[in-house]
Amino acid sequence: MLTLHDMLLSGNCHKVRLLLRWLGIPFRRVEVDVFGGGSHTPEFLALNPAGKVPVLVWDDGRTLPESGAILLHFAEGTDWLPADAWARAQVYRWMFWEQYSHETSVAVIRSVVLYDRPFGADRKAQLLKDGTAALALMDRHLQGREWLVGNRRSLADLALYPYTAVAEDGGLDLAGFPHLRAWLDRFAGLPGFVPMDHDAGWEGTA
Repeated sequence: MLTLHDMLLSGNCHKVRLLLRWLGIPFRRVEVDVFGGGSHTPEFLALNPAGKVPVLVWDDGRTLPESGAILLHFAEGTDWLPADAWARAQVYRWMFWEQYSHETSVAVIRSVVLYDRPFGADRKAQLLKDGTAALALMDRHLQGREWLVGNRRSLADLALYPYTAVAEDGGLDLAGFPHLRAWLDRFAGLPGFVPMDHDAGWEGTA
C-alpha cells in the first residue's frame, strides 16, 4: 500500500488525499510535524531532500514528492486530465499559476496567521494584497463558468480548491467573490469529497 507522508492542514497534501480517494487508490497516512522539525529529520530528508510534504512512498521504496507531480502521475489517463492537448495545457497553466502566484500569497498568509509566524506588518499587508488579487482573478475567470477549464472538473480545480477554501483563515475575505464562492460550493459537492481536516488514510472503503 502507498504511504503518504503529509500534514493534515496542508492544502498541498489535501489535494493528493482527495485524488487518491477519488481514483480508488488505497493509502495510509503518516502525519509529519512540519513546524516541529519533522520534515528535516534524517529519515524524512532521505525521502525528500527538499524537506517538504507531501511525499508519497511505494512499497518498493520509490518516492515521489511535490503535490503537482503526484497529481499528474495519477491523473494520467483519467478524466481529471483532458485528452485534448490544448485543454490539457490550460490545466497546466492553472496548476503552475497556483504554485507561483496563488499559494505564495493565499497559503502563506494563512500559515502566518495559523502558526503565528514572525512576519512583519508590511509583509503581511503585501501578502493580503497579493492574495486578494489572486482570488479576484479567479472570480473574474469563473464568471459564466462552472469549472476553471472546459465544462467539467479537472486537476486545475483540484489544485486550486484546498487553499482557496481556507483563505479566510489568513484574513482574506471571500464575500466579494460570488463566482469563486459558487465554484467552491460546487467542488465541495462532488461525490466522495472529504474536507481537509479528515485525518484518516483510505484503504478502499467509503
